[in-house]
Amino acid sequence: MADKTLSGEVFYPTEDAIRQAHVKDWDKMREEAERDLEGFWAKEANELHWFQHWDKVLDDSKKPFFQWFVGGKTNIVYNCLDRHAETARRNKLALLWEGEKGEFRSFSYFALRREVCRFANVLKSLGVKKGDRVTIYMGRVPELPIAMLATARIGAVHSVVYGGFTVEALAERIEDSQSKLLITCDGAYQRGKIVPLKQIADEAVQRAGTIESVLVVKRTGEPINMEQGRDLWYHELMALPIANGGCQIEVMDAEDPLYMLYTSGTTGKPKAILHTHGGYMVGTYTTLKYVFDIHEEDRFWCAADPGWVTGHSYIVYGPLLNGATSFMYEGAPTYPYPNRWWQMIEKYGINILYTAPTAIRGLMRFGEAWPNRHDLSSLRLLGSVGEPINPEAWKWYHRVIGKGRCPIMDTWWQTETGMFMITPMPCVPLKPGSGTRPFPGVKMDILSEDGKPVKPNEEGFLVIKTPWPAMLRTLYKDPERYVQQYWSKYPGMYMTGDSARRDEDGYYWVIGRVDDVIKVSGYRLGTAEIESALVSHHAIAEAAAIGLPHEVKGNAIHAYVMLKAGQQKTDTLVEDLRQHVSKELGPIAKPEHIEIVDSLPKTRSGKIMRRVLKARALGQDPGNLTTLEE
Repeated sequence: MADKTLSGEVFYPTEDAIRQAHVKDWDKMREEAERDLEGFWAKEANELHWFQHWDKVLDDSKKPFFQWFVGGKTNIVYNCLDRHAETARRNKLALLWEGEKGEFRSFSYFALRREVCRFANVLKSLGVKKGDRVTIYMGRVPELPIAMLATARIGAVHSVVYGGFTVEALAERIEDSQSKLLITCDGAYQRGKIVPLKQIADEAVQRAGTIESVLVVKRTGEPINMEQGRDLWYHELMALPIANGGCQIEVMDAEDPLYMLYTSGTTGKPKAILHTHGGYMVGTYTTLKYVFDIHEEDRFWCAADPGWVTGHSYIVYGPLLNGATSFMYEGAPTYPYPNRWWQMIEKYGINILYTAPTAIRGLMRFGEAWPNRHDLSSLRLLGSVGEPINPEAWKWYHRVIGKGRCPIMDTWWQTETGMFMITPMPCVPLKPGSGTRPFPGVKMDILSEDGKPVKPNEEGFLVIKTPWPAMLRTLYKDPERYVQQYWSKYPGMYMTGDSARRDEDGYYWVIGRVDDVIKVSGYRLGTAEIESALVSHHAIAEAAAIGLPHEVKGNAIHAYVMLKAGQQKTDTLVEDLRQHVSKELGPIAKPEHIEIVDSLPKTRSGKIMRRVLKARALGQDPGNLTTLEE
């Protein structure tokens, strides 16, 4: 049911949605959390297993280096697997998987723990120990979450690199993390083609000198190079006696590192976000339970890639912590036809679908006939992640996929936050395009340049005012950059880097990035990374990249380049540059449009003024140009 208000349409929850929801009164929960923040999170943490109880919920004595559940001993993998495998849930399905070619695999909690223990034994036999970094570069296959869980089980730190990234990005992340082991696949299927992951991995390993062993999962069966003494087949090692038997779980301090995940920065060099076992576990467990209202019989599908934080938190850790059944699909939403997703929802009885606005907009283009061919009545809740969803896409998703009865959980959060920060719950009235309000126990605000809260419907800087359990602890090997990037603009507050407004009902509307990061299809790409890739081409002297609105991707990359002397402007060169960026950073970073120019707008200190390029491209007033070089 929808009503009109001053700030647009409001969709109210049905009586059914409220009746079965874990939380029936959002305001009451928020008030309880505000009254006793530490008590609120301690109550959630007490639902999980601890080898040793914590002494202190939150230590803020070294802020902004906050610590949670200080003195507590746990292991997130024990809570994901062992806790369920030793109860009546042991035979419940933990993971369902469908390959792009239609293959199907499933793992009960008991079976998934067995596979994770076997692989953990293999990792130990290769010399991986507590604190070591392991890089994982794979397609969307079950061995990817198995590799993550096995690494964490023995106390090592996983660094998952998205399988769409190419040589440069992979090599840089291996080098920075100083990984000794790389886990990859012979290849991955994407839209009927094979992505040559092993070939890319080989090149990256040559550039980054730290890798001692490469473990290869056989997915495609295509012939690949296997270097003797370095490269090993996953299936062969898993068949050896070394893999057999259980694997003693490593008891971890709550603040011990769980994983690092790289995210684009404005300086070009990706930042390695560091998350820990204790707080991250409590944050992902709690947010998934309440926001997607997880019940025992639910089949939850987060349609992201495990290579991004959404996949870490809500394909792997969050669902398993909640004892849910998580569904995972290898391929693209429209392959071989635009009904692939709807077919799988019908086939597997999926109850909850969580995806990105890009995917929704892409599927909208094919009309309503494709989803209408399928019985989508198993769906109970829908979700959106990655970027603000435009109201038209929200309404289509609600009406056509949810048949008007599935509330949409529109979530705002970041790699850095580890968990949902602004989000509704099924009991909350919804406004298309708004993530509603901060999750209980999370305090946020919108500030002007001088640090004062803005008035209703005014745009400002989105900040987080209190620490939260799943927050990043630091940037790997770069604590100074951590403080500078996130805590320096407004002392004592976390700067999200996004702009937002808040309406008269207190609902938040996130607008987008305020720094030089472009969100393409929900993926964050630094302008400096794209510009570096362009300038690495032999013909280019200088480059600038901006994001412009795109109907399907949210934003598309537009680049401006200056040629080196003696180089000629040709259509062939423009296409060559697009392919060059794709090879350096991955297809997601390929510019939509490249314009060859004679000069770029710069400040007197030499900084390219991207806002001027953006304003010109959109036909807008470029604003104050007093700092522009003559």
